[in-house]
Amino acid sequence: MAYENLLIQTENSVMTITINRPSQLNALNSATINELNKALALADVNADVRVIIITGSGEKAFVAGADIKEFAEYSVEQGRLLSALGHKLLFDFVENMSKPVIAAVNGFALGGGLELAMSCHMRIASDNAKMGLPEVTLGVIPGYGGTQRLAQLVGKGKAMEMITSAAMVSAEEALRWGLVNDVVAQADLLSKANELAAKIAKNSPTAVSAAIRSVNAGYRDGTNGYNEEIREFGRCFGTGDFREGTTAFLEKRKPSFQGN
Repeated sequence: MAYENLLIQTENSVMTITINRPSQLNALNSATINELNKALALADVNADVRVIIITGSGEKAFVAGADIKEFAEYSVEQGRLLSALGHKLLFDFVENMSKPVIAAVNGFALGGGLELAMSCHMRIASDNAKMGLPEVTLGVIPGYGGTQRLAQLVGKGKAMEMITSAAMVSAEEALRWGLVNDVVAQADLLSKANELAAKIAKNSPTAVSAAIRSVNAGYRDGTNGYNEEIREFGRCFGTGDFREGTTAFLEKRKPSFQGN
C-alpha cells in the first residue's frame, strides 16, 4: 500500500514506520493520522510482523506536534470530535495493539508527538530529544491522552508541572522521570530500537500479546488488573506457543514460536 506521509520497511519481523513530513517537522495532520491507523491495523494482523517501531524522518523531530492550521478555527463540538477521533484512530489504537510498539524519539516530541510516543508501549530517545506538552500556550490542553498517560508515566505532580508550565524536558531528564526507557546517541537510535525489537520478536507472540493486555488492564477504569492477569495466564495454556515453549525447554532446545 502506498502512503503519502509514511515510509515503511519490514525486516526480521520488525516493521519500522517513519513519519515523513520533514518540512513540517513531521507534524500530525489528519491525513497522517489516518495513514498511521491503516498501516498499524495492517501490521497488527500481519503474521510476519512481531514488533513495530515508530520514528520520524530527519534529525530534528520525531513529531513536533499537531498541525495547528488544521483546527485553528474549530468550534467547541469540532474540537471535541477532533480529540475523540484521534483517540480512536491512533492513540488508543496504538496502546491496545496486540503487538509491541516502540517509539524511537529523535529530536522534538511535542504536543501530539509526545502523546504518540506515550501511547507506544516503550520509548527510546536520542540524546538530543526534547519532550513537552506546550498546548496551554495556545489556550488549549493536550487532547490526545496527554493528561492521562503523562501522569501514569511520571506521576501526578511532575505531569501537572510539565503541562501547566508547558516546559520541555531533555532526554536525560525524561529518563530520570521514567518517561523514556533509554537514551542513546542519535546515530545509534534505530539500532538500539531494533536491538530491543529483536529481543521481543524471538519470544512467543501470543504470550507477548497477553502481557500487553494484562499490563494495560491495570490502567483501565473498572478493570481489576490482577483478575485480567489470571485470565490471560490461563488462556496461554491453550496455545500452540505454550506447548512449543514448554516442549523446547524440556528438550533443551530453542523454541520456534508460530504465534498460535
